[in-house]
Amino acid sequence: MARYGIIVLLRAFRRWNAIAPTGFWPITRLLIFLVWCLMLCHLAEISIWGLFYLWSGSQPDAEAAFYFSGVTYASIGYGDLLLAKPWRVLAPIEGLTGILMCGLSASLFFAVVNRIHQSHHVKR
Repeated sequence: MARYGIIVLLRAFRRWNAIAPTGFWPITRLLIFLVWCLMLCHLAEISIWGLFYLWSGSQPDAEAAFYFSGVTYASIGYGDLLLAKPWRVLAPIEGLTGILMCGLSASLFFAVVNRIHQSHHVKR
């Protein structure tokens, strides 16, 4: 889910590329907007995993399912909740997915900041 959100953001930023923001507040608003969009994408992915854990019965309730999903996706892995034996292989898969999606988000953020910096450097 996060990857589709990132694709939508990339397409939107390509369309908005013609006018790079100038000034402190427009750039700040753009970066805050980007961070919020990326966070929503990750929360959607965590929620999908959490719903799966709830649906499969591998977690006892919704709170545990979403908590486990968030902790695993962020690769924190407290270990206070575990999956049942048949489902254990999913935890490392979700953790790897989270690492990759967070890396992809960081690279998108870096690309936007780099583009803003380049557009200001060229104008001077």
